[in-house]
Amino acid sequence: MSMARKTTAWTSADSILAAALAGQLDERRARRLAQQGPEVAALALLALTRRIAELQAQVHKAVTPSPATPSGMVPIYTKPNTPRRRKSPGAKPGHPGRRRPRPPRIDRREEHRLKRCPHCGGRVQRCQRSRTRIIEDIAEDIQPVVTEHAIHRDYCPKCKKHVEPVVTDALPGATLGHHVVSLTSWFHYGLGVTIDQIVDILQFHLHTRLTPGGLVAAWQRIAEILLPWYEQVGWQARNSAHLHADETGWRVSGQTQWLWCFANAQVCYYLIDRCRGSPALQKFFGEAFAGILIHDFWTAYESLDVGDRQYCLVHLLRELEKVDQRNASAEWKAFAKTLRRLIRDGIRLRKRPDFSPEKYARRIPRLTLRLDALVEENLSRAAAGQRVDPDVRRLCKRLRRTSDHIFTFLDYPQVPFENNFAERMIRPAVILRKNSQSNRSERGAATQAVLMSLYRTLKLRGHDPTKTIAAALKTCVQTGQLPPLPDALTADG
Repeated sequence: MSMARKTTAWTSADSILAAALAGQLDERRARRLAQQGPEVAALALLALTRRIAELQAQVHKAVTPSPATPSGMVPIYTKPNTPRRRKSPGAKPGHPGRRRPRPPRIDRREEHRLKRCPHCGGRVQRCQRSRTRIIEDIAEDIQPVVTEHAIHRDYCPKCKKHVEPVVTDALPGATLGHHVVSLTSWFHYGLGVTIDQIVDILQFHLHTRLTPGGLVAAWQRIAEILLPWYEQVGWQARNSAHLHADETGWRVSGQTQWLWCFANAQVCYYLIDRCRGSPALQKFFGEAFAGILIHDFWTAYESLDVGDRQYCLVHLLRELEKVDQRNASAEWKAFAKTLRRLIRDGIRLRKRPDFSPEKYARRIPRLTLRLDALVEENLSRAAAGQRVDPDVRRLCKRLRRTSDHIFTFLDYPQVPFENNFAERMIRPAVILRKNSQSNRSERGAATQAVLMSLYRTLKLRGHDPTKTIAAALKTCVQTGQLPPLPDALTADG
Protein backbone atom coordinates (compact mmCIF):
# COMPACT_ATOMS: atom_id res chain seq x y z
CA MET A 1 0.00 0.00 0.00
CA SER A 2 1.38 3.37 -0.96
CA MET A 3 2.13 6.05 1.63
CA ALA A 4 -0.76 8.22 0.42
CA ARG A 5 -3.24 5.36 0.70
CA LYS A 6 -2.02 4.52 4.25
CA THR A 7 -2.41 8.15 5.27
CA THR A 8 -5.94 8.24 3.83
CA ALA A 9 -6.83 5.00 5.62
CA TRP A 10 -5.56 6.23 8.99
CA THR A 11 -7.37 9.55 8.51
CA SER A 12 -10.59 7.69 7.77
CA ALA A 13 -10.04 5.44 10.81
CA ASP A 14 -9.46 8.48 13.05
CA SER A 15 -12.71 10.09 11.92
CA ILE A 16 -14.63 6.86 12.49
CA LEU A 17 -13.05 6.46 15.96
CA ALA A 18 -13.94 10.05 16.85
CA ALA A 19 -17.54 9.33 15.86
CA ALA A 20 -17.52 6.20 18.04
CA LEU A 21 -16.19 8.09 21.07
CA ALA A 22 -18.89 10.73 20.55
CA GLY A 23 -21.61 8.08 20.39
CA GLN A 24 -22.37 8.76 16.71
CA LEU A 25 -21.08 5.53 15.15
CA ASP A 26 -23.51 3.85 12.75
CA GLU A 27 -23.37 0.41 11.12
CA ARG A 28 -21.82 1.65 7.87
CA ARG A 29 -18.90 3.33 9.65
CA ALA A 30 -18.40 0.34 11.93
CA ARG A 31 -18.01 -1.97 8.91
CA ARG A 32 -15.56 0.42 7.30
CA LEU A 33 -13.50 0.41 10.52
CA ALA A 34 -13.43 -3.40 10.54
CA GLN A 35 -12.16 -3.41 6.95
CA GLN A 36 -9.05 -1.42 8.01
CA GLY A 37 -7.54 -4.57 9.49
CA PRO A 38 -7.04 -6.12 12.96
CA GLU A 39 -4.48 -3.53 14.04
CA VAL A 40 -6.84 -0.60 13.56
CA ALA A 41 -9.75 -2.52 15.14
CA ALA A 42 -7.62 -3.33 18.23
CA LEU A 43 -6.61 0.32 18.66
CA ALA A 44 -10.26 1.37 18.33
CA LEU A 45 -11.37 -1.12 20.98
CA LEU A 46 -8.64 0.06 23.37
CA ALA A 47 -9.68 3.69 22.88
CA LEU A 48 -13.34 2.86 23.47
CA THR A 49 -12.46 0.86 26.60
CA ARG A 50 -10.47 3.76 28.01
CA ARG A 51 -13.36 6.15 27.25
CA ILE A 52 -15.88 3.86 28.95
CA ALA A 53 -13.67 3.67 32.05
CA GLU A 54 -13.45 7.48 32.19
CA LEU A 55 -17.22 7.86 31.92
CA GLN A 56 -17.83 5.23 34.62
CA ALA A 57 -15.40 7.02 36.92
CA GLN A 58 -17.26 10.30 36.38
CA VAL A 59 -20.60 8.66 37.12
CA HIS A 60 -19.22 6.97 40.24
CA LYS A 61 -17.80 10.28 41.48
CA ALA A 62 -21.12 12.05 40.84
CA VAL A 63 -23.25 9.51 42.72
CA THR A 64 -20.77 8.65 45.50
CA PRO A 65 -20.88 11.35 48.18
CA SER A 66 -18.05 12.25 50.48
CA PRO A 67 -18.21 10.83 54.01
CA ALA A 68 -18.60 14.42 55.23
CA THR A 69 -21.72 14.99 53.09
CA PRO A 70 -24.84 15.37 55.30
CA SER A 71 -27.33 12.54 54.94
CA GLY A 72 -30.06 14.95 53.81
CA MET A 73 -27.95 15.98 50.80
CA VAL A 74 -27.46 12.39 49.55
CA PRO A 75 -30.02 11.11 47.00
CA ILE A 76 -31.97 8.20 48.40
CA TYR A 77 -31.20 5.97 45.40
CA THR A 78 -27.45 6.17 46.15
CA LYS A 79 -27.74 5.00 49.74
CA PRO A 80 -26.82 1.33 50.26
CA ASN A 81 -29.13 -1.10 51.98
CA THR A 82 -27.90 -1.49 55.55
CA PRO A 83 -29.30 -4.49 57.45
CA ARG A 84 -30.49 -3.65 60.92
CA ARG A 85 -29.19 -5.52 63.93
CA ARG A 86 -31.90 -7.89 65.05
CA LYS A 87 -32.84 -7.86 68.70
CA SER A 88 -34.84 -10.50 70.48
CA PRO A 89 -38.39 -9.25 71.19
CA GLY A 90 -39.59 -8.54 74.69
CA ALA A 91 -37.83 -7.49 77.85
CA LYS A 92 -34.56 -8.99 79.03
CA PRO A 93 -34.73 -12.05 81.31
CA GLY A 94 -35.43 -11.02 84.87
CA HIS A 95 -37.12 -7.72 83.98
CA PRO A 96 -40.77 -7.19 84.99
CA GLY A 97 -43.30 -7.61 82.23
CA ARG A 98 -45.32 -4.79 80.76
CA ARG A 99 -49.02 -4.93 80.04
CA ARG A 100 -51.86 -2.50 79.46
CA PRO A 101 -53.31 -1.26 82.76
CA ARG A 102 -56.85 -2.12 83.81
CA PRO A 103 -59.46 0.47 82.68
CA PRO A 104 -60.40 2.87 85.50
CA ARG A 105 -64.14 2.19 85.10
CA ILE A 106 -66.58 -0.44 83.87
CA ASP A 107 -69.38 1.02 81.72
CA ARG A 108 -71.40 -2.14 81.15
CA ARG A 109 -71.55 -5.70 82.47
CA GLU A 110 -72.79 -8.79 80.66
CA GLU A 111 -73.18 -12.37 81.84
CA HIS A 112 -72.63 -15.42 79.64
CA ARG A 113 -73.83 -18.95 80.53
CA LEU A 114 -74.38 -22.06 78.44
CA LYS A 115 -77.59 -24.09 78.51
CA ARG A 116 -76.13 -27.06 76.64
CA CYS A 117 -72.66 -28.42 76.05
CA PRO A 118 -71.15 -27.05 72.83
CA HIS A 119 -69.52 -30.45 72.11
CA CYS A 120 -72.25 -33.05 72.68
CA GLY A 121 -75.38 -30.93 73.05
CA GLY A 122 -76.24 -32.32 76.48
CA ARG A 123 -77.56 -30.35 79.43
CA VAL A 124 -74.90 -28.83 81.69
CA GLN A 125 -74.78 -28.90 85.48
CA ARG A 126 -74.57 -25.53 87.17
CA CYS A 127 -71.36 -24.73 89.11
CA GLN A 128 -70.17 -21.77 91.14
CA ARG A 129 -66.99 -21.25 89.10
CA SER A 130 -66.70 -18.14 86.95
CA ARG A 131 -64.13 -15.74 85.55
CA THR A 132 -64.18 -12.20 84.24
CA ARG A 133 -62.84 -10.83 80.99
CA ILE A 134 -62.58 -7.11 80.26
CA ILE A 135 -62.89 -5.93 76.65
CA GLU A 136 -62.30 -2.28 75.80
CA ASP A 137 -63.65 -1.11 72.45
CA ILE A 138 -64.86 1.97 70.62
CA ALA A 139 -68.56 2.46 70.02
CA GLU A 140 -69.62 1.08 66.65
CA ASP A 141 -71.73 4.07 65.62
CA ILE A 142 -70.04 7.27 66.79
CA GLN A 143 -72.22 10.25 66.06
CA PRO A 144 -71.02 13.87 66.20
CA VAL A 145 -72.73 16.19 68.65
CA VAL A 146 -74.53 18.92 66.70
CA THR A 147 -75.66 21.81 68.89
CA GLU A 148 -77.85 24.70 67.80
CA HIS A 149 -77.12 27.75 69.95
CA ALA A 150 -79.93 30.24 70.39
CA ILE A 151 -78.14 33.52 71.06
CA HIS A 152 -80.35 36.24 72.48
CA ARG A 153 -79.41 39.83 71.83
CA ASP A 154 -80.47 42.44 74.39
CA TYR A 155 -80.03 46.17 74.72
CA CYS A 156 -77.75 47.77 77.34
CA PRO A 157 -79.01 51.28 78.26
CA LYS A 158 -75.70 52.17 79.89
CA CYS A 159 -73.55 51.23 76.91
CA LYS A 160 -76.32 52.19 74.49
CA LYS A 161 -75.81 49.17 72.29
CA HIS A 162 -77.08 45.65 71.81
CA VAL A 163 -75.10 42.90 73.55
CA GLU A 164 -75.17 39.12 73.36
CA PRO A 165 -73.43 36.23 75.18
CA VAL A 166 -70.25 34.66 73.81
CA VAL A 167 -70.40 31.08 72.53
CA THR A 168 -67.17 29.46 73.73
CA ASP A 169 -67.52 26.08 71.96
CA ALA A 170 -66.00 27.36 68.69
CA LEU A 171 -64.07 30.30 67.29
CA PRO A 172 -66.17 33.31 66.21
CA GLY A 173 -67.93 32.58 62.92
CA ALA A 174 -66.71 28.95 62.85
CA THR A 175 -68.94 25.91 62.46
CA LEU A 176 -66.33 23.41 63.72
CA GLY A 177 -65.84 22.97 67.45
CA HIS A 178 -62.51 23.22 69.23
CA HIS A 179 -62.18 19.45 69.68
CA VAL A 180 -62.54 18.72 65.96
CA VAL A 181 -59.98 21.39 65.02
CA SER A 182 -57.46 20.34 67.67
CA LEU A 183 -57.86 16.62 66.96
CA THR A 184 -57.47 16.96 63.19
CA SER A 185 -54.50 19.30 63.52
CA TRP A 186 -52.87 16.81 65.89
CA PHE A 187 -53.44 14.07 63.31
CA HIS A 188 -51.69 16.12 60.64
CA TYR A 189 -48.94 18.05 62.44
CA GLY A 190 -48.38 15.66 65.32
CA LEU A 191 -48.75 12.23 63.68
CA GLY A 192 -48.10 12.94 60.00
CA VAL A 193 -51.51 11.82 58.69
CA THR A 194 -52.33 13.33 55.29
CA ILE A 195 -55.26 15.68 54.83
CA ASP A 196 -57.14 13.24 52.58
CA GLN A 197 -56.74 10.49 55.15
CA ILE A 198 -58.07 12.80 57.88
CA VAL A 199 -61.12 13.58 55.75
CA ASP A 200 -61.72 9.83 55.30
CA ILE A 201 -61.35 9.16 59.04
CA LEU A 202 -63.89 11.86 59.88
CA GLN A 203 -66.31 10.80 57.18
CA PHE A 204 -66.32 7.00 57.59
CA HIS A 205 -65.54 6.55 61.29
CA LEU A 206 -66.71 9.73 62.99
CA HIS A 207 -69.55 10.54 60.55
CA THR A 208 -68.42 14.13 60.13
CA ARG A 209 -68.17 15.60 56.64
CA LEU A 210 -65.41 18.14 56.11
CA THR A 211 -63.49 19.49 53.13
CA PRO A 212 -59.69 19.72 52.90
CA GLY A 213 -59.92 23.46 52.38
CA GLY A 214 -62.05 23.90 55.49
CA LEU A 215 -59.55 21.97 57.58
CA VAL A 216 -56.55 23.94 56.34
CA ALA A 217 -58.32 27.26 56.95
CA ALA A 218 -59.20 26.19 60.52
CA TRP A 219 -55.60 25.12 61.20
CA GLN A 220 -54.20 28.39 59.91
CA ARG A 221 -56.60 30.28 62.12
CA ILE A 222 -55.66 28.47 65.34
CA ALA A 223 -51.95 28.82 64.45
CA GLU A 224 -52.37 32.60 64.42
CA ILE A 225 -54.11 32.44 67.80
CA LEU A 226 -51.43 30.20 69.32
CA LEU A 227 -48.53 32.27 67.97
CA PRO A 228 -47.70 33.73 71.46
CA TRP A 229 -47.20 30.19 72.76
CA TYR A 230 -44.88 29.46 69.82
CA GLU A 231 -42.82 32.56 70.61
CA GLN A 232 -42.67 31.56 74.27
CA VAL A 233 -41.38 28.10 73.33
CA GLY A 234 -38.65 29.78 71.28
CA TRP A 235 -37.74 32.08 74.17
CA GLN A 236 -37.51 29.13 76.57
CA ALA A 237 -35.33 27.23 74.09
CA ARG A 238 -32.93 30.17 73.72
CA ASN A 239 -32.63 30.49 77.49
CA SER A 240 -32.19 26.81 78.30
CA ALA A 241 -29.04 25.33 79.81
CA HIS A 242 -28.43 23.00 76.87
CA LEU A 243 -30.08 22.56 73.50
CA HIS A 244 -29.96 20.03 70.67
CA ALA A 245 -29.96 21.34 67.10
CA ASP A 246 -30.47 19.66 63.74
CA GLU A 247 -31.81 20.52 60.29
CA THR A 248 -33.32 18.74 57.28
CA GLY A 249 -34.45 19.66 53.80
CA TRP A 250 -37.94 21.09 53.25
CA ARG A 251 -39.99 22.33 50.30
CA VAL A 252 -42.20 25.40 50.24
CA SER A 253 -44.05 26.17 47.00
CA GLY A 254 -41.70 23.77 45.24
CA GLN A 255 -38.60 25.68 46.39
CA THR A 256 -35.91 24.12 48.57
CA GLN A 257 -35.87 25.39 52.14
CA TRP A 258 -34.73 23.99 55.48
CA LEU A 259 -36.53 22.90 58.62
CA TRP A 260 -34.49 23.58 61.76
CA CYS A 261 -35.17 21.81 65.05
CA PHE A 262 -34.03 23.08 68.46
CA ALA A 263 -35.06 20.82 71.32
CA ASN A 264 -34.41 19.49 74.79
CA ALA A 265 -36.47 17.57 77.33
CA GLN A 266 -38.89 20.50 77.85
CA VAL A 267 -39.21 22.32 74.52
CA CYS A 268 -39.16 21.57 70.81
CA TYR A 269 -39.00 24.51 68.43
CA TYR A 270 -39.22 24.21 64.63
CA LEU A 271 -38.17 26.93 62.21
CA ILE A 272 -38.62 26.80 58.42
CA ASP A 273 -36.19 29.10 56.65
CA ARG A 274 -34.70 29.57 53.20
CA CYS A 275 -31.15 29.42 54.53
CA ARG A 276 -29.17 26.49 55.88
CA GLY A 277 -26.26 28.63 57.05
CA SER A 278 -25.48 31.01 59.87
CA PRO A 279 -28.22 33.59 59.00
CA ALA A 280 -30.90 31.09 60.05
CA LEU A 281 -29.11 30.45 63.34
CA GLN A 282 -28.73 34.17 64.01
CA LYS A 283 -32.41 34.61 63.20
CA PHE A 284 -33.31 32.21 66.00
CA PHE A 285 -30.57 32.80 68.59
CA GLY A 286 -29.74 36.43 67.94
CA GLU A 287 -26.24 37.45 69.00
CA ALA A 288 -25.28 34.43 71.12
CA PHE A 289 -26.47 31.39 73.07
CA ALA A 290 -25.35 31.21 76.68
CA GLY A 291 -25.99 27.49 77.08
CA ILE A 292 -24.41 24.34 75.63
CA LEU A 293 -25.31 23.59 72.01
CA ILE A 294 -25.25 19.93 70.92
CA HIS A 295 -25.01 19.40 67.16
CA ASP A 296 -23.26 17.57 64.35
CA PHE A 297 -20.21 18.78 62.41
CA TRP A 298 -22.13 21.12 60.08
CA THR A 299 -19.87 24.20 59.95
CA ALA A 300 -22.75 26.70 60.16
CA TYR A 301 -23.08 25.95 63.88
CA GLU A 302 -19.50 27.07 64.47
CA SER A 303 -20.39 30.65 63.49
CA LEU A 304 -22.61 30.95 66.55
CA ASP A 305 -21.18 32.33 69.79
CA VAL A 306 -22.17 29.80 72.46
CA GLY A 307 -21.33 29.17 76.09
CA ASP A 308 -20.00 25.74 75.10
CA ARG A 309 -20.75 23.09 72.51
CA GLN A 310 -20.69 19.32 72.12
CA TYR A 311 -20.15 17.69 68.73
CA CYS A 312 -22.08 14.49 68.08
CA LEU A 313 -19.66 11.58 68.49
CA VAL A 314 -22.10 9.15 66.88
CA HIS A 315 -21.77 11.12 63.64
CA LEU A 316 -17.99 10.87 63.91
CA LEU A 317 -18.02 7.10 64.53
CA ARG A 318 -20.49 6.65 61.67
CA GLU A 319 -18.20 8.57 59.34
CA LEU A 320 -15.31 6.31 60.27
CA GLU A 321 -17.43 3.31 59.28
CA LYS A 322 -18.27 4.91 55.92
CA VAL A 323 -14.62 5.57 55.13
CA ASP A 324 -13.74 1.99 56.12
CA GLN A 325 -15.96 0.75 53.29
CA ARG A 326 -13.90 2.48 50.59
CA ASN A 327 -10.47 3.03 52.12
CA ALA A 328 -8.47 -0.07 53.04
CA SER A 329 -5.03 1.54 53.38
CA ALA A 330 -2.93 0.55 56.38
CA GLU A 331 -2.46 4.19 57.38
CA TRP A 332 -6.19 4.83 57.50
CA LYS A 333 -6.90 1.62 59.43
CA ALA A 334 -4.30 2.52 62.07
CA PHE A 335 -5.64 6.09 62.41
CA ALA A 336 -9.29 4.99 62.59
CA LYS A 337 -8.47 2.32 65.19
CA THR A 338 -6.67 4.83 67.40
CA LEU A 339 -9.43 7.44 67.07
CA ARG A 340 -12.17 4.90 67.82
CA ARG A 341 -10.35 3.71 70.92
CA LEU A 342 -9.94 7.29 72.10
CA ILE A 343 -13.61 8.17 71.63
CA ARG A 344 -14.83 4.96 73.25
CA ASP A 345 -12.53 5.51 76.21
CA GLY A 346 -14.33 8.80 76.83
CA ILE A 347 -17.76 7.19 76.44
CA ARG A 348 -16.87 4.32 78.79
CA LEU A 349 -15.59 6.80 81.35
CA ARG A 350 -18.90 8.67 81.25
CA LYS A 351 -20.89 5.45 81.69
CA ARG A 352 -19.08 4.45 84.88
CA PRO A 353 -21.56 4.20 87.79
CA ASP A 354 -19.37 6.40 89.97
CA PHE A 355 -18.64 9.02 87.31
CA SER A 356 -18.49 12.69 88.22
CA PRO A 357 -16.39 15.49 86.68
CA GLU A 358 -14.81 16.18 90.05
CA LYS A 359 -13.76 12.59 90.69
CA TYR A 360 -12.11 12.19 87.27
CA ALA A 361 -10.82 15.76 86.94
CA ARG A 362 -7.29 14.52 86.16
CA ARG A 363 -8.27 11.84 83.65
CA ILE A 364 -10.61 14.00 81.52
CA PRO A 365 -7.94 16.47 80.24
CA ARG A 366 -5.69 13.56 79.22
CA LEU A 367 -8.27 12.47 76.64
CA THR A 368 -8.06 15.86 74.92
CA LEU A 369 -4.25 15.72 75.06
CA ARG A 370 -4.27 12.30 73.40
CA LEU A 371 -6.56 13.61 70.68
CA ASP A 372 -4.38 16.67 70.06
CA ALA A 373 -1.26 14.51 69.87
CA LEU A 374 -2.88 12.23 67.29
CA VAL A 375 -3.96 15.17 65.16
CA GLU A 376 -0.68 17.07 65.32
CA GLU A 377 1.37 13.97 64.52
CA ASN A 378 -0.40 13.51 61.18
CA LEU A 379 -0.63 17.19 60.27
CA SER A 380 3.06 17.77 61.04
CA ARG A 381 3.95 14.94 58.68
CA ALA A 382 1.82 16.56 55.98
CA ALA A 383 3.46 19.94 56.62
CA ALA A 384 6.90 18.33 56.26
CA GLY A 385 5.99 17.13 52.78
CA GLN A 386 5.41 13.50 53.69
CA ARG A 387 2.52 11.67 52.12
CA VAL A 388 -0.52 11.41 54.40
CA ASP A 389 -3.70 9.55 53.55
CA PRO A 390 -6.29 12.09 52.22
CA ASP A 391 -9.01 10.88 54.62
CA VAL A 392 -6.61 11.05 57.57
CA ARG A 393 -5.55 14.58 56.64
CA ARG A 394 -9.17 15.70 56.14
CA LEU A 395 -10.35 14.39 59.51
CA CYS A 396 -7.27 15.74 61.31
CA LYS A 397 -7.96 19.22 59.97
CA ARG A 398 -11.51 19.00 61.29
CA LEU A 399 -10.46 17.59 64.66
CA ARG A 400 -7.86 20.34 65.11
CA ARG A 401 -10.71 22.85 64.76
CA THR A 402 -13.16 20.97 67.01
CA SER A 403 -10.97 19.13 69.54
CA ASP A 404 -11.89 21.47 72.41
CA HIS A 405 -15.54 20.38 72.12
CA ILE A 406 -15.23 16.62 71.55
CA PHE A 407 -15.26 15.67 75.26
CA THR A 408 -17.50 18.45 76.59
CA PHE A 409 -19.95 15.82 77.84
CA LEU A 410 -17.39 14.78 80.46
CA ASP A 411 -17.49 18.26 82.03
CA TYR A 412 -21.30 18.50 82.20
CA PRO A 413 -23.21 15.40 83.43
CA GLN A 414 -26.48 16.59 81.86
CA VAL A 415 -25.00 16.83 78.34
CA PRO A 416 -24.99 13.66 76.20
CA PHE A 417 -22.21 12.73 73.77
CA GLU A 418 -24.63 12.34 70.84
CA ASN A 419 -27.33 14.34 69.09
CA ASN A 420 -29.90 11.54 68.89
CA PHE A 421 -32.55 13.58 70.71
CA ALA A 422 -32.68 16.20 67.94
CA GLU A 423 -32.86 13.47 65.30
CA ARG A 424 -35.78 11.84 67.11
CA MET A 425 -37.58 15.17 67.34
CA ILE A 426 -37.04 15.89 63.64
CA ARG A 427 -38.19 12.44 62.55
CA PRO A 428 -41.97 13.26 62.75
CA ALA A 429 -41.35 16.16 60.37
CA VAL A 430 -39.49 13.86 57.98
CA ILE A 431 -42.42 11.42 58.00
CA LEU A 432 -44.86 14.26 57.32
CA ARG A 433 -42.60 15.52 54.52
CA LYS A 434 -42.72 12.10 52.92
CA ASN A 435 -46.51 11.85 53.20
CA SER A 436 -47.55 15.42 52.37
CA GLN A 437 -44.63 16.79 50.32
CA SER A 438 -43.99 19.69 52.72
CA ASN A 439 -45.92 22.97 52.21
CA ARG A 440 -47.49 24.76 49.25
CA SER A 441 -47.29 28.30 50.61
CA GLU A 442 -45.41 30.48 53.08
CA ARG A 443 -48.50 30.68 55.26
CA GLY A 444 -48.72 26.90 55.29
CA ALA A 445 -45.05 26.72 56.33
CA ALA A 446 -45.68 29.16 59.19
CA THR A 447 -48.69 27.10 60.33
CA GLN A 448 -46.56 23.98 60.12
CA ALA A 449 -43.83 25.42 62.34
CA VAL A 450 -46.25 26.79 64.97
CA LEU A 451 -48.51 23.77 65.42
CA MET A 452 -45.78 21.17 65.13
CA SER A 453 -43.70 23.00 67.76
CA LEU A 454 -46.60 23.31 70.19
CA TYR A 455 -47.83 19.74 69.84
CA ARG A 456 -44.34 18.30 70.27
CA THR A 457 -43.62 20.55 73.28
CA LEU A 458 -46.91 19.66 74.99
CA LYS A 459 -46.19 15.97 74.50
CA LEU A 460 -42.70 16.35 75.96
CA ARG A 461 -44.26 18.01 79.01
CA GLY A 462 -46.73 15.18 79.54
CA HIS A 463 -49.93 16.95 78.42
CA ASP A 464 -52.68 15.69 76.15
CA PRO A 465 -52.13 17.97 73.12
CA THR A 466 -55.71 17.90 71.81
CA LYS A 467 -57.36 18.60 75.17
CA THR A 468 -54.83 21.30 76.04
CA ILE A 469 -55.27 23.13 72.73
CA ALA A 470 -59.08 22.83 72.85
CA ALA A 471 -59.16 24.23 76.41
CA ALA A 472 -56.82 27.07 75.43
CA LEU A 473 -59.01 28.03 72.47
CA LYS A 474 -62.12 28.02 74.66
CA THR A 475 -60.41 30.26 77.21
CA CYS A 476 -59.23 32.60 74.45
CA VAL A 477 -62.76 32.95 73.06
CA GLN A 478 -64.18 33.58 76.52
CA THR A 479 -61.56 36.01 77.89
CA GLY A 480 -59.91 37.36 74.75
CA GLN A 481 -56.44 36.14 75.70
CA LEU A 482 -54.53 32.86 75.83
CA PRO A 483 -53.90 31.11 79.14
CA PRO A 484 -50.25 30.56 80.16
CA LEU A 485 -48.29 27.89 78.33
CA PRO A 486 -48.58 24.73 80.50
CA ASP A 487 -45.46 23.69 82.39
CA ALA A 488 -44.24 20.12 82.59
CA LEU A 489 -46.33 17.76 84.68
CA THR A 490 -44.83 16.35 87.85
CA ALA A 491 -43.90 12.71 88.12
CA ASP A 492 -47.14 11.81 89.91
CA GLY A 493 -49.27 13.55 87.23
